[in-house]
Amino acid sequence: MLARCYSGALAGVDARLVEIEVDSSLGTSSFAIVGLPDTAVKEAKDRIPTAIGNSGFSLKQEYDVTVNLAPADVRKEGAIYDLPIAAALLTSIGKIPAASLEGRALVGELALSGAVRPVRGILPMVTEMRRIGCRSIVVPMGNVREASVVEGIDVVGVETLREAAEYLSGRLRIEPVRADMAALVRAAAYDSCDDFADVKGQNSAIEAVTVAVAGGHNILMIGSPGSGKTMLARRIPGILPPMSVEEALEVSRIHSVAGFAKSTEPLMVRRPFRAPHHTVSSIGLLGGGTKPVPGEVSLAHRGVLFLDEFAEFPRQALEVLRQPLEDGHVGVSRAAAACDFPSRFLLVAAMNPCPCGYYNDPRHRCRCTMSQILRYQSRVSGPLIDRIDIQVEVPAVDAGRLPMMPGGPTSASLRERVLAARERQRERYRGLGVAVTNAVVKSRHLPDACKLTVGMRVELVRMIDKLNLSARAYDKVLRVARTIADLAGSDAVTGEHLLSAALYRRLDVRGENSFWA
Repeated sequence: MLARCYSGALAGVDARLVEIEVDSSLGTSSFAIVGLPDTAVKEAKDRIPTAIGNSGFSLKQEYDVTVNLAPADVRKEGAIYDLPIAAALLTSIGKIPAASLEGRALVGELALSGAVRPVRGILPMVTEMRRIGCRSIVVPMGNVREASVVEGIDVVGVETLREAAEYLSGRLRIEPVRADMAALVRAAAYDSCDDFADVKGQNSAIEAVTVAVAGGHNILMIGSPGSGKTMLARRIPGILPPMSVEEALEVSRIHSVAGFAKSTEPLMVRRPFRAPHHTVSSIGLLGGGTKPVPGEVSLAHRGVLFLDEFAEFPRQALEVLRQPLEDGHVGVSRAAAACDFPSRFLLVAAMNPCPCGYYNDPRHRCRCTMSQILRYQSRVSGPLIDRIDIQVEVPAVDAGRLPMMPGGPTSASLRERVLAARERQRERYRGLGVAVTNAVVKSRHLPDACKLTVGMRVELVRMIDKLNLSARAYDKVLRVARTIADLAGSDAVTGEHLLSAALYRRLDVRGENSFWA
């Protein structure tokens, strides 16, 4: 007898429909799986009969079983097909009514005991099943909360194969689990975030960080060890705008595919903050591997990618950042598959000014020669520096004066300014897409957003020439100036805004005015 059901195959951060056909007939107890399965799928022929027997189903007769996973030209990977194959096999031999599998999908790995184990990538699979019109999906209990955030499809969680069979046969009633996505997003709080009020003596750097967050601009902080660069970076999540439902689902899908989704948190309601160690490889940053998985740039999507000790990262790893910084996505091509991962993140980098760390520090003598300083600087290429909108010095603070210094502005007050600036951008770029900011809006929209007089344009060109900046820097200065104006509540970009934005390019200035001179 032939039985059918549905499941899914991961393709990047998306999923594709897989139709599972199982045919059984009396024979010599053979078990064949076709349809481009990998080793883990092929091993199901040993797991499934044992799990069926340990679930209390007696197979008194010997069957020849053939399993087809369609489409045959899509590679099937992992043990996620155990549960649907077992359910279809039980249907094929008459243990489960055939009608119960119509319009229903199943996903899950089986233990030899018959227990159903959770799998990664459940969120994109449930989304795909809803898209094709499945009315319900049976998933492992460990995945049920994550799967329940997808609306428009009933999500049923099971702990064992026996429980799944009883449910499909109609002998056991299991209520579908539903999550209120809007309520989950609203529940995101900033209570666990560190406060900018704890940062002393770095008000200029705090303002630069606020501009970066308000407009979605990448920022590089450079300063001596202990000046507060990491302290500033780790407080950025406390002033980021809360995620929308659409953004939360987008981010949750990536972390689900990567296997980082938590059963206790069905939806990622806080923006991700990723801080990989400087020994990370280019594949670790970009993503890939034999079976392509998201890298740090994708895990930081809609959040922050913090690269501390920026100049210590391998040159090759840093260079792969250039494409995602420009395009907002990463294309990974391997022999096994070609995937596209989203990677629209806020880059926050921090580095020392020289190998010893104390160049330009009035309290410590720098032991580095100028050639060593320039060689250290060259570890970060000019094209990469050029893609960082804001470059700011974080000067050393006298530790003896710290107790007398007032704290910085609170995160709550900064967040209020950021939200107001983001709201101005949302209104300005209405209809252009989700979360469009000054940093990522298409260049063709800049002239309308930054209406400059002839005199202001001449002055801007003069500043660019004087500071010896690149043509890309001209575009970056306009974008940052627009954000500074938004923070000030100004509809127009003024000369003062342009000057402030140009000064934020201080660290990639070449010549006698350079920070490195």
